[in-house]
Amino acid sequence: MAQLWGGRFTGSINELAWNFNASITFDKRFLEVDVRGSKAHAKMLSKQGIISEEESNKICEGLDTILEDVKSGKLEITSKYEDIHSFLEANLIDRIGDAGKKVHTGRSRNDQVALDMRLYARDEVKHMEALLTNTLTVLNQIMKDNLDTYMPGFTHLQKAQPVTLAHHVGAYFEMFKRDLLRMRDIYERMNYCPLGAGALAGTTYPLDREYTAQLLDFYGPTLNSMDSVSDRDYLIEFMSALSTVMMHLSRFSEEIIIWNSNEYRFVTIDDAYSTGSSIMPQKKNPDIAELVRGKTGRVYGDLMSLLTTMKGIPLAYNKDMQEDKEAFFDAIDNTANCLTLFTDMMATVKFNKDNMEKSAMMGFTNATDAADYLVNKGMPFRDAHSVIGRLVLCCIDKNCAIDDLTIDELKEFSELFDNDIYDAISLETCVNKRLTIGAPSPEMMRKVIEINEAFLKEDK
Repeated sequence: MAQLWGGRFTGSINELAWNFNASITFDKRFLEVDVRGSKAHAKMLSKQGIISEEESNKICEGLDTILEDVKSGKLEITSKYEDIHSFLEANLIDRIGDAGKKVHTGRSRNDQVALDMRLYARDEVKHMEALLTNTLTVLNQIMKDNLDTYMPGFTHLQKAQPVTLAHHVGAYFEMFKRDLLRMRDIYERMNYCPLGAGALAGTTYPLDREYTAQLLDFYGPTLNSMDSVSDRDYLIEFMSALSTVMMHLSRFSEEIIIWNSNEYRFVTIDDAYSTGSSIMPQKKNPDIAELVRGKTGRVYGDLMSLLTTMKGIPLAYNKDMQEDKEAFFDAIDNTANCLTLFTDMMATVKFNKDNMEKSAMMGFTNATDAADYLVNKGMPFRDAHSVIGRLVLCCIDKNCAIDDLTIDELKEFSELFDNDIYDAISLETCVNKRLTIGAPSPEMMRKVIEINEAFLKEDK
């Protein structure tokens, strides 16, 4: 058992307690960022004359060789060590001798852990930005390809008004765009360096915290040493944003699942993202979409786990805070996997445009436009609403669409109906005449797509 704190103790720790306390099984993910942070710390110590330049160079070279050996498989990270920090320090001392014992000068594991988590989380924010950019690119292409793909828009899962697939998918573009902007905001708040805070009260060594922050591409050092080692707000904020990403993925997955059903047949999911049944040979199940929907609850649980852990912790560092890592890693892994798979699925899905259009025509989605037609002929809207309501009841009895009624049948409900009604309530007219920004007409959608493309270009 290799630990960094044995001097105070005369007895050995209980093996079960050791395993319960250790974090090496999951914080080994910090290997690269711990090397990065330790090298920056060593360079700062040398700059300040706390250690020699030669010692600093030995430390940096030793850390690099350890990282290379782990990556190549020559060196294994084992449960012999309490955490990734003791693994690195012990192996560094083995390789370079006494110089390795100086790497921890002016540093506590508390600010070391806080630094590693910030560096790791910062990298993951950028990774999530890249994944979201890819999702947005795929959705924007679907929008460009489907400006004239008519489909029903829904409220309460009831057909409401005609829209286009471009317009419907555009709603999700806006959601994921907000998710991307949230990532940028989170980065701005988290990008400050806690290294140099010590255990909680700083250190008497003449550290240059601004220099360390600069070496690690932070905006600057954190400004309160107690907060530096006990802050996990940035993780909670990040995991909250991940939960929102998953919520958006889940909503979209729900619609793909519905659209894939025999009753809708709006989409055909590629075989690469479907599975079959062990007993029913005809089945092709939307398992990826269903798993995305299911894993959303898991990411929510990760967020609630950290919130619950943090809610009763006094200043400053407490061991409870070790529980941040597994929940955070799980949320990151699941969100990244779901976002990647869902995006790949959407890039290959086939939209059954004829079925979408037929569904819009048979769902009385043009009823509002029929009412507006009567209003434009001089009828008060409330009376027009009543007329079209009775007209829809008639169509339900006849099992037909409004468009299928003859002009004589329409005049039984109002003499204001004329032959121009058919053009007024066609899907094309219903969609194309909606000319306010944000509406589904192709003219407006082209403007939105231009805005989307400018946003994506700027994001690169």
